[in-house]
Amino acid sequence: MRDNLKDIWQDVLRIIEDEIMAPVSFKTWFLPIKPEQISDQTLQLSVPNKMIRDIIEQKYMDLLRNSVAHVTKQDLKLDIIIGDIPDSELSFEEKKNKEVVKPKKSAQTTENNDNQASCLNPKYTFDTFVIGNSNRFAHAACLAVADSPNETYNPLFIYGGVGLGKNHLMHAIGHEIRRNNKNARVVYVSSEKFMNEMIHSIQNNANEAFREKYRKNVDVILIDDIQFIAGKESTQQELFHTFNELKDSNKQIILSSDRPPNEIPTLEDRLRTRFASGLIADIEAPDYETRVAILKKKAEADQIIVPNDIFLYIATKIKSNIRELEGALIRVMAYARLTDEEITVELATEALKDLVSESRNRELSIELIQEVVANYYNLTVDDLKGQRRTRNIALPRQVAMYLSRTLTPTSLPKIGQEFNKDHTTVMHAYTKINDAIESDAALKNTVNNITKKLSN
Repeated sequence: MRDNLKDIWQDVLRIIEDEIMAPVSFKTWFLPIKPEQISDQTLQLSVPNKMIRDIIEQKYMDLLRNSVAHVTKQDLKLDIIIGDIPDSELSFEEKKNKEVVKPKKSAQTTENNDNQASCLNPKYTFDTFVIGNSNRFAHAACLAVADSPNETYNPLFIYGGVGLGKNHLMHAIGHEIRRNNKNARVVYVSSEKFMNEMIHSIQNNANEAFREKYRKNVDVILIDDIQFIAGKESTQQELFHTFNELKDSNKQIILSSDRPPNEIPTLEDRLRTRFASGLIADIEAPDYETRVAILKKKAEADQIIVPNDIFLYIATKIKSNIRELEGALIRVMAYARLTDEEITVELATEALKDLVSESRNRELSIELIQEVVANYYNLTVDDLKGQRRTRNIALPRQVAMYLSRTLTPTSLPKIGQEFNKDHTTVMHAYTKINDAIESDAALKNTVNNITKKLSN
């Protein structure tokens, strides 16, 4: 066996790359691995996070073990540990493959006929929904209805702004009901489609078939964007009778809208009162912690590796809704791939510059970060910029430098100038805090609280 561990690992990677059909899987799960040492017939490998380790152990352990044995001619044990791996330490064929991992293309989903008839999106389940303070009540209400349809809240009326997760929860209810009862007849329909089908049935003398579909052949109905029927008298009349028949037949009704029933204009009072007769649950814009969690969930779902500071940066800049958050992440990844550049806060700033509106695009200044951090620790800005190194000042100073590096596109030398330090001091502070928050829950909570104050 050769002594050069890096050469050994290069050969192992070449074998694995040839064996794996999907290049994105190789780049996502194997390129981040770093060989640490071989001792006592054990090869120690380090990965940057638990998710990569779990995927390797669950799906690729045999391939990895066989590839190592082929190269080393020995049956080595494998020990996979979690450790931070800088991009600069990654090496494979002189980094010929160093590039941003493409988002995983959606595999063609095979749905059974029942799900197709229900029009349920297979991606929208309770498992893929990110729960936060802004949607906790709505999520709990939806889960309760899904577990016991027509026994808890009927109708359930969900409302909130565009892109906040109403549609996701609607589909999740449908999936959960069908998971609990495969024979349940679940129908999801937008109010616009409901109206169009009604018009078509009138034009083709097919009223009975239309009513059979939405009144008889259904156990659970989910109607999205109910505000669309405002001002449409014929549609409201048809929906009124459909609602009554379903309710009288003990069928579960779930409705969604961008506003509560009492704020939908030109909605008949008889419908308004029926919509409000069950439970009304609202969804608000996600808070900072939820925005970060949504971005991480998106990256995990797409099997892409993104530096943590990018999540923090996007969550600070994009506050409106989930669609814009996920769109911003996709844009950053695409921009990095197309420009063949490393994913940094500077790159994210450039990629998102035309997506962030003026009101949201007011970039955080280092001066503001210094003020907020000093305030948080009951210090002065002069303390942060001074020369004293006592712990009660040194730690806040490092936190301020870390946030300046994470939340602004400012260069290291410029940040150093703002703190009367050189760029190496800033880099040390960034690395120290970035490493510490992985294991120090109290410090992580402090950094998140300060970031939340800055984002607000």
